[in-house]
Amino acid sequence: MTFSDIFKSSFLENVTAVSVLDMVIAIVLAFCVGMLIFYVYKKTYSGVMYSSSFGVTLVALTMITTLVILAVTSNVVLSLGMVGALSIVRFRTAIKEPLDIAFLFWSIAAGIILAAGMIPLAVIGSIIVAVILIVFANRKSSANPYIIVLSAEDQKAENAAVDFLKQNTKKCVVKSKTVQKGLIEVNMEIRLLDESTEFINTLADMDGVKSAVLVSYNGDYIG
Repeated sequence: MTFSDIFKSSFLENVTAVSVLDMVIAIVLAFCVGMLIFYVYKKTYSGVMYSSSFGVTLVALTMITTLVILAVTSNVVLSLGMVGALSIVRFRTAIKEPLDIAFLFWSIAAGIILAAGMIPLAVIGSIIVAVILIVFANRKSSANPYIIVLSAEDQKAENAAVDFLKQNTKKCVVKSKTVQKGLIEVNMEIRLLDESTEFINTLADMDGVKSAVLVSYNGDYIG
C-alpha cells in the first residue's frame, strides 16, 4: 500500500486542482483590488471615528473570498460542502455607516469575480465604482441638513433667534424644545443658504441668547 492509497477521498488529487500560477495571480490581483477599495474607503469616509482596522478587513475579505471561490470552482463536491459550512457563519458586528455595507459587498464581489477568472470585469468594474464613490461621497452641498442647539434666557430671545434663523436659512424646523427656569433650549433642523456659517456668530451675540451650537446632521442625532 502506497502513501496515496491511505487517502481514499482523493486528497492528493485536490492538491493540484488549482495551479500555483493561477493561485499567485488571483491572490496578487485580489490584494491590488483590495488596496484600491481600502484607499477609496479612506478617502470617502465621513463618519466621526475612522477605523483603520475596517479598511484592512476590506483587503483581507477580498483575498479570502478569492481563495474560497478558487477552492469551490476546482471541486464540485467541495462546493456543496462549502455552502453548508459557510451557512453557520454569523456576523454580529453592527454596521454604523450605511456606506460601509457597499464596501463589504464590493470586496466580496471583487473576490468572487477575480476567482472566476473575469479579471477585466473585476479591475475595470472596481475602477469605475471607485471613481463614482470618490465623486459622489465627497460631494458637499449647502442643502445638507444641520442641527442647531440654541439656548435662550426667555421666550422673547427665543422668538428673535428663530426669526433670525428663518431669514438666514433655507429651512428651519423645530425638532425638540426643553424649558427650565431661566433657560430655554431648542433643537432645530436647518438648511444653509450657502456654505457660510457666519450667521451662527451673529446669532450667539444676540441679546438673551446664551449659546448657539451648529452640528452636521448625519442621521445619528438623538434629540
